[in-house]
Amino acid sequence: MMTNQELQKKAEELEQTLKMQLSIAKNESGDYLKMGAVVLGSALIAAATFKILGSKKKKKTEKVLEVLEKEGLLDEELQHRLTQKNQPGLLGRIGMALLPLAMNYGKELLIKRLNEQETVAPTEDES
Repeated sequence: MMTNQELQKKAEELEQTLKMQLSIAKNESGDYLKMGAVVLGSALIAAATFKILGSKKKKKTEKVLEVLEKEGLLDEELQHRLTQKNQPGLLGRIGMALLPLAMNYGKELLIKRLNEQETVAPTEDES
């Protein structure tokens, strides 16, 4: 049987461990919040830019289609060529650039968390 003092000591150790785990969780949630804010801000900027730049091109294409239709030069093949999308859009290019960065950031967080767990685990086993 454990004595009262041993039980109190064990309770204090568990409280300290819990406090440390809570502080780690708070720090990590702050990191996720910052990362989420950056992604949200980037998405809003990209969407606004796409809306501004995309609408100008669409209006020009519509005007060209109207003129060609009036002249009688518009056929299905030409209309398809003018309206089809040839390249990945702005969001696609941003996604291709951000994906490796997000993967690397997640990998670093995972490695950091695993290293912290390895350093905390041996001290608990010794008690």
